[in-house]
Amino acid sequence: MSKKRILIVDDDSGIGEMLKTLLEFYEYEVTVTEKPEKTEKLIIEKKINLVLLDMLISGVNGTDVCARIRYNPETEDTPVLMMSALHDAGTKCREAGANDFIAKPFEMDQLTEKIQAILIRNNEN
Repeated sequence: MSKKRILIVDDDSGIGEMLKTLLEFYEYEVTVTEKPEKTEKLIIEKKINLVLLDMLISGVNGTDVCARIRYNPETEDTPVLMMSALHDAGTKCREAGANDFIAKPFEMDQLTEKIQAILIRNNEN
């Protein structure tokens, strides 16, 4: 079975690299970008299976990035898992088209369970 490909979009390179290392341990192929404007291009180029998207990225609202993914015919079916430390962010993220939401700080088990659930649901569609 080929590895599932995850794109992490977070302007905190420390978090991005930490998540990359942890997710690679779980056999995912991970790309990290701090540039939200490259999200759709990377999804298409790298055949991404899931986007892990921070809600607050320097100067850009992650919900706008999520909405752009949904409006682009080439990326509209790519699952998006959004993350944020804001307590009321979950609703906003889902309204923008995110498949799911995880609050920061989170446990790695929580994250991998959500990722697996989204990928399974996506494969069934």
